[in-house]
Amino acid sequence: MKIKQIRKLKRKKKFNANVNRKRLRDKSQKLPNISCDQVKEAWTSTKSTRVNLKDMGLAYDANEVVQIPNAKHEMLEEARRIVREDESLSDHEAEDATPAKNYVAEKLEAEAKAPRERLFKLPKGQAQFFTYLIKRYGEDYKAMSRDKKNHYQLTWKQIRAKIKMFKGIPEQYNECLQNDSSKLTS
Repeated sequence: MKIKQIRKLKRKKKFNANVNRKRLRDKSQKLPNISCDQVKEAWTSTKSTRVNLKDMGLAYDANEVVQIPNAKHEMLEEARRIVREDESLSDHEAEDATPAKNYVAEKLEAEAKAPRERLFKLPKGQAQFFTYLIKRYGEDYKAMSRDKKNHYQLTWKQIRAKIKMFKGIPEQYNECLQNDSSKLTS
């Protein structure tokens, strides 16, 4: 045995008085904290995490499910298949079996595909600055970059990108346009 291996063995056998063995055992046997409602409802406490997720049609380890293709391995498999000349589908049928609680994966997929409302908004000061620029210069971004209120010395391309982003937030953009039209009428 090498010296490093001996040290590792001694380290494993060393007693640690600071560790509460009971608490450590309880922690290892404790069920995982599940924040997802769909998974929580379908969870069976008597089964392991890996088995529970497999029953739901979910992957415990993504690396096992989606493997990186290996050309050499694929060529060897193809050669073995040709030598055997009998393509058995029994191996593939076992993998394609539908999980018992497939509805969990379907619910999660539907939830992920559902449209979400956009929470991004520009700060009020920036929105007012861009409204001022649009009102004063229209679409002339080079003139906007030379404006005296351009304290951050934004280039015309930066201003164009930020105004494009500002126009992409309809609630804020429409609100500023309405405020400008109301100021013009009064």
